[in-house]
Amino acid sequence: MRRPIPYGRQSIDDADIAAVTDALTSDFLTQGPLVKKFEEEFATYVGAPYAVCCANGTAALHLAALALNVSPGQKVLTTPITFAASSNSILYCAGQIEFVDIDPKTFLIDIDALERKLSDAPKGMYSGIIPVDLTGLPVNIEKVSALAKEHGLWIIEDACHAPGGFFIDSKGKEVKCGSGQYSDLICFSFHPVKHITSGEGGMITTADEALYKRLLKLRTHGITRENMPVEKGGWYHEMQVLGYNYRLPDLNCALGISQLKKAEKGLIRRKEIAAKYDKAIEEIPQVTRQQQPDGFSNAYHLYVVLVEDRKGLYDFLREKSIFTQVHYIPAHLHPYYQELGWKHGDLPKAEAYYDRCLSLPMYPTLEDEEQEYVIETIRSFYNQS
Repeated sequence: MRRPIPYGRQSIDDADIAAVTDALTSDFLTQGPLVKKFEEEFATYVGAPYAVCCANGTAALHLAALALNVSPGQKVLTTPITFAASSNSILYCAGQIEFVDIDPKTFLIDIDALERKLSDAPKGMYSGIIPVDLTGLPVNIEKVSALAKEHGLWIIEDACHAPGGFFIDSKGKEVKCGSGQYSDLICFSFHPVKHITSGEGGMITTADEALYKRLLKLRTHGITRENMPVEKGGWYHEMQVLGYNYRLPDLNCALGISQLKKAEKGLIRRKEIAAKYDKAIEEIPQVTRQQQPDGFSNAYHLYVVLVEDRKGLYDFLREKSIFTQVHYIPAHLHPYYQELGWKHGDLPKAEAYYDRCLSLPMYPTLEDEEQEYVIETIRSFYNQS
């Protein structure tokens, strides 16, 4: 009997298990040296000066919003085609979210639509932008940054899909997702199906030292022991701002460090899988793939296609033990956001995308034979008639 083929799967090997076992038998289960080690090694991987790990990708987004002082009533722009956490992070701070429609070719936020929205708005109406590197394909953050500077906005880049992704900017330089060259803060997730897993976990990278120090404080209840008067005693600490317990234990960091060592190998395999899908899809007229602009390198957390008869194909694949997924239901169509005033028809390109999108199996341990089976099963569905 064929084993199920999911859309994503974690890969844990003996080295990962050994790393976690070593952490279990060390002096620290949490708040120990592996936290800093994971942060430093991840910062090096994405080319960022600073990194702060935290409980999960949602916590990363929330901490980023807090660090940038999102306050009640402030308006922030993002894409509807993302996991709800991207926009929820602003609502946690009592801010307001406005969605910008997508580019139907790349599935990313439409930068031209973003520019029009900003140009038509009164000065000071918006505070920030949350672009999302959907599937692992980088947004042209250089262009977004130019708009942000023109209108006095900050940028939180949601790169939860994109460690290892990059693009070539107008100066001919490679810009890695997470480097902080154009974004104020960049958020990552280490959920099991992501490139790197720590079980659960998140990371924020930045090139801004002041934001880095603020994130460290916010991650741990707003409490600090730094620069405390010696005469007050070695136990003395202060809660200086309202923070949260968003720490990531050493156990999780041990797994993250071990996984990071395999990240590049996994990225190469993801690109091999994507290339095979690309070639096969050219011969299936009912399936359309995401377009990748020249000079952009997708990290392929997901491989999303647009298909005809999505429900029929989804069910057919499921009957054949192939478990695809839909990424994502547009955020503005969730009941909670509809209660805030959003409705069907507000973002037609995002809604058209949702009607047809499907994520095919994509993970480094997907075997060639399994991928061929997925492709042939899709072909057989459309050849039935």
